[in-house]
Amino acid sequence: MAKEKTLNDAFYETLKDVYYAEKASVRALKKSAKAARADALRQAFQTHAEESQGQVERLERVFEIIGKAARGKTCEAMQGLTAEMEEDLEDFGDTEAADDVLIGCAQAIEHYEIARYGLLKSWALKLGLDEAADLLGQTLEEEKKTDALLNEVAEALPAERARAA
Repeated sequence: MAKEKTLNDAFYETLKDVYYAEKASVRALKKSAKAARADALRQAFQTHAEESQGQVERLERVFEIIGKAARGKTCEAMQGLTAEMEEDLEDFGDTEAADDVLIGCAQAIEHYEIARYGLLKSWALKLGLDEAADLLGQTLEEEKKTDALLNEVAEALPAERARAA
């Protein structure tokens, strides 16, 4: 009979998933920064790529706290989100809508990360992993700030470009 799975097991598996996703996010942000047309959007992507490196390091600390090696497992959701971004860059990369589409892709990634970090933080608290919860909470707040910044950049993009079609 298989061992019964616990919340500790779920926490560890989700942590591995998010570790993979965060590393993939760094690559996607760097690619998005190169593709962005608006300076504010390029800067937002570059800044968050650097911030995400710190988030990867925080995740590595969480692995240390639970006594496990930092390793990822393939995150199907992030693979889908980054594949969609690649497709959208192909379809819209040379158009006036490129930055708007990039923002949409980036926000889909941010929303996924917000959901996962919120979940991991709540599980860490349930498991009595207060230091891990604090680290995950720091990253959660950074992801929320990035989402808000992307909204601001989107709203500041020239509206006349969107109507040009």
